[in-house]
Amino acid sequence: MIKNSDVQVISSCLRGRFLFLLISILLLLILSPLLDNFIGLKFLLNIFMTAIFISGVYAVSQKKIYMLITAALAIPMLASLWSAYFIKIPYFQLTGQICGVLCMAFMVIIILSHIIRVKNVTADVIFGAIVVYLLMALMWSFMYSVVEDLHPGSFIIPEGPIKDSRFLFTYFSFVTLATLGYGDVTPLTAPACSLSIIEAIIGQIYLVVVVAWLVGMFVSQSLVKNTRYNVINHKREKV
Repeated sequence: MIKNSDVQVISSCLRGRFLFLLISILLLLILSPLLDNFIGLKFLLNIFMTAIFISGVYAVSQKKIYMLITAALAIPMLASLWSAYFIKIPYFQLTGQICGVLCMAFMVIIILSHIIRVKNVTADVIFGAIVVYLLMALMWSFMYSVVEDLHPGSFIIPEGPIKDSRFLFTYFSFVTLATLGYGDVTPLTAPACSLSIIEAIIGQIYLVVVVAWLVGMFVSQSLVKNTRYNVINHKREKV
């Protein structure tokens, strides 16, 4: 039988599972460009992407079936990343990218469903909401890579020191999700334009609906706590 102490340890680990995924994504965005001259951007992207997928498996580990599905989708993606150093098989790389899209989409659905069901806004819930937003951007960057592989020339990619298309698509995806629109990377074909439009719309809807809902819940919780606190103090004063 599982002791109460073991249950508490497992519960505490699960409460922080979104934080590990958030840190992995932030490391990808922050450290990859800074360490480019020392290690190599492609190798760094592979390392941090591996950390993201492993953290993603852990993030959805509350149910074993979710963990197994995420791992089954993540393994082909990771295999395609690291096998490129030894042998390049275009269809295998494409399959890996598609699995990456499906894996991140699955993680977004599972984490978002967890956030929607919660009754109390905690730090873990906030981390989960941030993770969903960042995962959507990474998911779309894989979609852009798939579109470019299937239809070369779908994007105008500027010439510069950054040669890794994956990092450029990651940059373009985050810019599109935030609706900044710098214009240096430009979609040309109908599929690329459609994906860009959908990402921009979903990004704004997510901020307006989900984040606003979480803020509303947090404010309601604060009001309830303050009301209870005032009632307790009022009773003590009477006594």
